[in-house]
Amino acid sequence: MFNNSSKILFITIMIIGTLITVSSNSWLGAWMGLEINLLSFIPLLSDNNNSMSTEASLKYFLTQALASTVLLFSSILLMLKNNMNTEINENLTSMIIMSALLLKSGAAPFHFWFPNMMEGLTWINALILMTWQKIAPLMLISYLDIKNLLLISAILSVIIGAIGGLNQTSLRKLMSFSSINHLGWMLSSIMISELIWLIYFLFYSFISFILIFMFNIFKLFHLNQLFSWFVNSKILKFSMLINFLSLGGLPPFLGFLPKWLVIQQLTSCNQYFLLTVMMMSTLITLFFYLRICYSAFMLNYFENNWLMKMNMNSTNTNLYFVMTFFSIFGLFLISLFFFML
Repeated sequence: MFNNSSKILFITIMIIGTLITVSSNSWLGAWMGLEINLLSFIPLLSDNNNSMSTEASLKYFLTQALASTVLLFSSILLMLKNNMNTEINENLTSMIIMSALLLKSGAAPFHFWFPNMMEGLTWINALILMTWQKIAPLMLISYLDIKNLLLISAILSVIIGAIGGLNQTSLRKLMSFSSINHLGWMLSSIMISELIWLIYFLFYSFISFILIFMFNIFKLFHLNQLFSWFVNSKILKFSMLINFLSLGGLPPFLGFLPKWLVIQQLTSCNQYFLLTVMMMSTLITLFFYLRICYSAFMLNYFENNWLMKMNMNSTNTNLYFVMTFFSIFGLFLISLFFFML
């Protein structure tokens, strides 16, 4: 990914596009940043070795272009209202802007493009799509005060993210539905506090990075590969499945901490219905993560073991185990730190 100078250029422009959007003080400036971000990410999606990447980049372009068109149209309507005092319903315009931003971030009920597109990406591009590409739309959503639409989208996202991942055997689709589920948690945390959604986003990005780091090294794309590739290295298999449980938010792992913060804040705001739906959906996600773990530990396929030695080196192993250590003991270390303060 980073051995190509043009790709480094596009990554830099993509980062600049997001920063323009986040720091913009007008909807037109935010739209411009989103467009720069979009047009720099599409060249990164193209991969000569993967025929599905062209299809994925086209899907991404069409959905994002549709969302950008709606966003531009709505922002022009808002400018007309402010400058010419025309009779335009501001709440309706804000809802249209919110819908466009939800489509850009891949939140339900505008999520249909997201899992299909993830299937055609490399792991590095999938990580960028799941983490960095969500920053700008979510930051813009936090500026809007449309609680009803945000509530509906959060509930639908956690339910669809949980149910959609139940029957998946593709790891990329599993991660995409997991991303939709976590997006529901982030949308609900936006309703309460900007700080909490940023904390949630950082922890989610860290745990996703650990898993995708390993998937990329071993070129894992399907569940049966998880069962067969780590027969000789029980520690690797155990640590990867622990990271799955951490991503699902199982205590006492690090992934539980942001969920804990959101639960605490939602309880203080008396959002009991939303909280119940979100916790039930998390139980469903934990069910299929535990099912994967149970199958991986119970079933051993003695094949393809020679492939593992080709891809793994000591630097990658050490980095992975350091990150996994924080994923497992992070909650305990953070609690200890605050206790000592």
